[in-house]
Amino acid sequence: MFSKELVTLAGLALVVPQVWAGFSSSSNKNVAVYWGQNSRNQATSQTRLADYCSNSEIDIIPLAFLNVIVNPTTVNFANAGDNCTTFPNSNLLSCPQIEQDIKTCQSTYGKTILLSIGGATYTEGGFTSASQATTWADNIWAMFGPVQSGSSLHRPFGSAVVDGFDFDFETTTSNMAPFAERLRSNMDAATAAGAKKFYLSAAPQCVFPDAADHEMLDSSARFDFVMIQFYNNWCGASNFVQGSSTQNAFNFDVWDNWAKTTSANPNVRLLLGLPANSGAGGGYVSGSQLDAVIAYSKQYSSFGGVMLWDMSQLYANPGFLDSVVSALGNSGGGSNPPSPPKTTLTTVTRTTTTKSGTSPTGSLVPQWGQCGGQGYTGSTQCQPPYKCVSQSVWWAQCQ
Repeated sequence: MFSKELVTLAGLALVVPQVWAGFSSSSNKNVAVYWGQNSRNQATSQTRLADYCSNSEIDIIPLAFLNVIVNPTTVNFANAGDNCTTFPNSNLLSCPQIEQDIKTCQSTYGKTILLSIGGATYTEGGFTSASQATTWADNIWAMFGPVQSGSSLHRPFGSAVVDGFDFDFETTTSNMAPFAERLRSNMDAATAAGAKKFYLSAAPQCVFPDAADHEMLDSSARFDFVMIQFYNNWCGASNFVQGSSTQNAFNFDVWDNWAKTTSANPNVRLLLGLPANSGAGGGYVSGSQLDAVIAYSKQYSSFGGVMLWDMSQLYANPGFLDSVVSALGNSGGGSNPPSPPKTTLTTVTRTTTTKSGTSPTGSLVPQWGQCGGQGYTGSTQCQPPYKCVSQSVWWAQCQ
């Protein structure tokens, strides 16, 4: 490991290799970090995608979010969208900077770059029929997969091709199984025809079965890895009991059983999803609790590493990524998250999708704290002038 002091990206590039592997199905040390939503919500807390790809401790970067599927009118990448323009006669963003950065992250640094579909502001509820689901799976594939000759669909990332798709749905959906199955079929066909390998992932809540994603997770679609949100829920990492061989709340064992007995891919990898900072989600853990919950999860053969929400929060929490990597058992080649240049992106002008939250204190919950959701037993009253706003069946927060 390098010094705990922050280093510049330029300095980091001089001391680490130029190419690292992305997701590995044979590894239990994968690290995924979501980028795009700037949940820390400060103008300089999220810079362009390529700024983060030189960090050798990160393997997978899901881009969050495509939050409209049927006739998509937008992609939402918070302040990163300020460097995009719109296609003619459309509100859909064209993002040449992200296009360039995806290619750099893939070719120079070997990162696995996924497009995450959904997010907390996704409201379509899935599809009206299986036919509509497969139609839009084909369209999303044409928009973000390999360039298809003759297609008239807009491509927000231009000629860049993502390495796959991630599903992050947080409310009940319909006909998601055929959507996932068709995307999987398209990806496998492209790989068989000589294209690169593509990956399918999902980010369910730890509550089992997940209300939004269970249909697709139990379908014939083969998921390569599943990044379970062990936060914002009673089954989260903060309720893991150190020193106990049995857990009443933390339920990685339940997900491990699903992976081995129900998943279409019996070798699916499960990533332990955690908040990257105290403001990133309810149930942030660090220190001995972080080490203990990772050590416990590693005993399961399906364990594939750690997912963190999100990049802006991680880079505001020096030393946390090193702690995660150390607990996973990785050695060397990494650093604390460096401070990205503060001039890369302009100020935030677009609506962000956050999963932020802090633990309630007293009888009134502070801004961004949890104030409701299934299984929640704390205060539901927010400090003035904030109101309790539902984000999903599992989570409501003071905004």
